[in-house]
Amino acid sequence: MNLNTANIESILKSKWNGNLIGETIDTISIDSRSLQNNQKTLFFALTGINNDAHIYIKDLISKGVHNFVVTHIPEGLEGKANFLIVQNTLEALQQIAAYYRSLFSFPIIGVTGSNGKTIVKEWLNFLLSPDYNVIRSPKSYNSQVGVPLSVLAINEQHNLGIFEAGISTVSEMEKLQKIIQPTIGILTNIGSAHDEGFTNLEEKIKEKILLFQQSEVLVYQKSKLVDNCLSYCSGHIPPSKARGLFSWSFTDTTATVFISKKGHTHDSTIVECHYKGNVSTLQIPFIDDASVENVMSCLLVLLYLEYDTKTIQNRIELLYPIEMRLKVKKAINNCSIIDDSYSSDFQSLKIALDFLESQKQHQKKTVVLSDIFQSGLSNEVLYSKVAELIVSNNISRVIGIGETISTLKTKLPNAVFYKDTEAFLLQLGQLNFENETILIKGARSFQFEEIVAAMAEKTHETVLEINLNAISHNFNFFKSKLKPNTKMMAMVKAFGYGSGGFEIAKLLEHHKVDYLGVAFADEGISLKTAGIKLPIMVLNPENTSFPAIIQHQLEPEIYSIKGLNAFLKIAEQKKLKDFPIHIKLDTGMHRLGFEANTIDGLITTLKGNHSVKVKSILSHLATSDDLQHIDFVTYQINLFEKLSSQLMNELQITPIRHILNTSGISNFPQAQYDMVRLGIGLYGVSNDPKEQKYLENVGTLKSIISQIRTIQSGESVGYGRRFIANRESRIATIPIGYADGIARSWGNGVGFVTIKNKKAPILGSVCMDMLMADVTEIDCKEGDSVVIFGESPTVTYMAEQLKTIPYEIMTSISQRVKRVFYRE
Repeated sequence: MNLNTANIESILKSKWNGNLIGETIDTISIDSRSLQNNQKTLFFALTGINNDAHIYIKDLISKGVHNFVVTHIPEGLEGKANFLIVQNTLEALQQIAAYYRSLFSFPIIGVTGSNGKTIVKEWLNFLLSPDYNVIRSPKSYNSQVGVPLSVLAINEQHNLGIFEAGISTVSEMEKLQKIIQPTIGILTNIGSAHDEGFTNLEEKIKEKILLFQQSEVLVYQKSKLVDNCLSYCSGHIPPSKARGLFSWSFTDTTATVFISKKGHTHDSTIVECHYKGNVSTLQIPFIDDASVENVMSCLLVLLYLEYDTKTIQNRIELLYPIEMRLKVKKAINNCSIIDDSYSSDFQSLKIALDFLESQKQHQKKTVVLSDIFQSGLSNEVLYSKVAELIVSNNISRVIGIGETISTLKTKLPNAVFYKDTEAFLLQLGQLNFENETILIKGARSFQFEEIVAAMAEKTHETVLEINLNAISHNFNFFKSKLKPNTKMMAMVKAFGYGSGGFEIAKLLEHHKVDYLGVAFADEGISLKTAGIKLPIMVLNPENTSFPAIIQHQLEPEIYSIKGLNAFLKIAEQKKLKDFPIHIKLDTGMHRLGFEANTIDGLITTLKGNHSVKVKSILSHLATSDDLQHIDFVTYQINLFEKLSSQLMNELQITPIRHILNTSGISNFPQAQYDMVRLGIGLYGVSNDPKEQKYLENVGTLKSIISQIRTIQSGESVGYGRRFIANRESRIATIPIGYADGIARSWGNGVGFVTIKNKKAPILGSVCMDMLMADVTEIDCKEGDSVVIFGESPTVTYMAEQLKTIPYEIMTSISQRVKRVFYRE
């Protein structure tokens, strides 16, 4: 990176406040939590609706960072670091990236659309990397923040760039165009993602193709709607910048490349390509429509770059499904592994190491790393930078696999190296993996999936996939509804509503949530034992659990005089001072809590007692999700105000007050008090259909097809012959049943599973370990994936059909179902 604070000041026209100007900048950062921040980092203090990174600057200075782009200098920090003061830090980041992009003249491919952006980017990288030194967006870095960070990773050795751009509303793409400045454009499939940000589909397309207003050529699937939008936008492009259109179609023979399908085998599609009067046959190693469309986008880029037919066919035949997610899995000997076994480049290594820190489940951190490709750097420079990353991230041990990574031997003398994956696997038993979090990151050619398979805990093939990005999104959605000073407690009780307690708690700790809430002491003890440092409130503590609560520094909710006296007795015996407790008031739920007529006794007991400290006062709304009962909610809030104020006045205390749950956050913002408690909303479920569309699905329960059989009309399926076929039918058996948490009442045609994006009705009774589904109309085979719930059916839909609530569906999933956590 050829930047220093002097030229950055000039580019931004910022106000300078500091000591030394002209310092070299090696790293641009927006994440105060990253262990990669150092004295050559320039930190941009981004601000949002409810997030202001300026509050982390003091801590960053103490860690050695001393160059910042800010809107203001935090109080007391003037003279403590170098500050470039701007009006808007995000716009400043984008401005720097746009300037940096202008320093390079090699071709840049810009990709946008609703679906397939990341797939097309990764496939193009695979197809073109034999001939180019490619720089590309890491993972799905396609946002207003992700795009500038991606572009700022370019170096002088790169000679081709591939960057994706994603938008959610109007007036966003023009900013990304200035940063990417693509010479070749690709418009992928236009779908329904982010529809709420646009008036109609036409407006969305017009906004997206603004990315290509200065491009030499645009690759796209020809359609009347897109062509009309292109005609409109062409009127805004100067004649000297006239853009070439390179289209493809399955139906329109006037497209630049006309594709006629010839058919498919069980795992590939055969097409004929008509281009410039020539016809060639292409075998695509996929049969689903989405993959075939994405291959077409790649094909047209290869044709535009004048690759010959044989090279195109040979490379496309080698395309493979792209795994874009970092997965956390349980592994042998109480280890956990982070599966990133499909890519190895410097930028994604930095992201993976940050993820390792945010999800480490053990103090010991290990990295298994292959040779790194496409860095644009010499091996000496590259592995020096890798060594710096390893050291800054406090990695306990490194295992290198490959020929060039052995360069690390002189830089990390304690690292162990193997020539290939096979050699490593032969020694796996002697490496004594135990109680470690292990990042497994390798280029696809090293087949690190074999390492993952060898080390992963062996469980049956039904898994609950937890999308950590979705949890972050939902957390930030509700946080955006809060006043700046309102604290957030996140509920992780009932094993994180069935999703997994520790892993979600670790993510929330990374997001700097203020409190965690659990139902019982053992849940809190498990989190504390695993290393969670956040304060944890135990909402339903039993008196017998008080000693363990004290031992593990948990904070009990106290809801009765009997419970208070029991806790005070133990606190006095242990000579505690100001141990935090939380007082629960019953304002109408009539479940737990001090009622109005017990407040005087509560005050008498607490007054003058120094063993405990009232950390918070809380109550629980009974009908926050039902606005027909708004009068009762108002009554509860008013009573809470009265009783909590009485406690505060007579005890002379200023505790945190909180009464709102998930529905309350949205429906009664006037009662935020000092803190709110986010529960089911964190996991992507809302009682309000309008709000639901803004939340992201967190949990997807998946299995596979174990067996497919054909039955004749009159034959039955399952116990009690509760289903009788009225035609010849194909029946799929799926290894999940009521022992895994699927209600028996979900069978007999009430429910369905999703296979190949099609509904497969459940037939007969759900068994203990299996269920059967009708796949007569679905082209599927044994081993294919099955979605039990997720996007379709949703847990909300299942709850409606079963006349229950989503909580019950989510918390019923058995612990024998493996949880797999991932980040896109």
